[in-house]
Amino acid sequence: MTRIRVALRVPVGRSLPDLAAFIVRCENAGLDGVGIHDHPSSGRDAYLALALAAQATNRLRLFPATSSPLVRHPLVLASLAHSLEEIAPARIDLTVAPGFISTRSIGQRRAPVAIMREAIVELRQLLAGEAVDFGSTSTRLRNRSAVPTRVHLLAAGPRMIELAGEVADGAFLMVGLHPAAVRAARAHLEAGAARAGRSLANFPVVFVTTLGLGSDAEVGARWVRSWFAPGQPFLNYPSASNLRWLAEAGFAVAEAHDPAAIPEGEASRIADAFGLFGPPERCAERLLRAREEAGIEHVFLFPAHDLAGGYDMPEAPLEAFAKVIRPKLGG
Repeated sequence: MTRIRVALRVPVGRSLPDLAAFIVRCENAGLDGVGIHDHPSSGRDAYLALALAAQATNRLRLFPATSSPLVRHPLVLASLAHSLEEIAPARIDLTVAPGFISTRSIGQRRAPVAIMREAIVELRQLLAGEAVDFGSTSTRLRNRSAVPTRVHLLAAGPRMIELAGEVADGAFLMVGLHPAAVRAARAHLEAGAARAGRSLANFPVVFVTTLGLGSDAEVGARWVRSWFAPGQPFLNYPSASNLRWLAEAGFAVAEAHDPAAIPEGEASRIADAFGLFGPPERCAERLLRAREEAGIEHVFLFPAHDLAGGYDMPEAPLEAFAKVIRPKLGG
């Protein structure tokens, strides 16, 4: 049976040299990849962090988690991706998204589907060595990799998921772990691919999976019944599209809900559909069940946090992965 591949979200929560040292520990722990969040307002640059990590590691796949083409122009993103490839050949992915904190920090709303479509097409053309017209100027990369860096789209809603199937090289899906939600999301991927006449036979799909560690089984219910930020329930972060996939799993949660009003038993069942919660042993078992029930073979662990804790380093998830989760998953 295929081994489950696991990547971990790492924030720019320490100085860049310290961040690179932490990512070396991620490689030593047996993780398959690390994604560094791209928040320019942090005062630390994700791509400089990725460059240091690329120099210090030998095996990890590395990627921004994620970059917005509204914050970084596609030409800049393509150049950054190739530069990282020169440091760590065949270990780099470029992951783009409509944006949340990064776009808000420059006073922009999230990019709509049309903007993301244009950006992904331009990125793939540039990385393949093709010329792209920006206004009246035609531009191509003077230097590029022999094998173009893959461009993944992080998608939460049905239209973005279809766009990933239509124009991207891969998808990071935020749809939870419930088999009904995963089936529905994959149907949207296929619909997008069908529009473009593409096959998804070798199309990588990574499931962004919330990880909430705790010593008891009810930690998931506590997260589900909490607030990410004032006026924004935890389940609505980073997008209320989460609720659409919970509906596929049989849970009716209104967008403007009061999380504290969700009964604890219902919250526990929602948590089981939404992500990995509880002691490390339980999280590993849930992930193995997701492979059996939904065919999930590649996850990007997204440690649960509120707005204030978004830059906390994932020390506990790293330790839990090294000591418990990876041994239980095998490999």
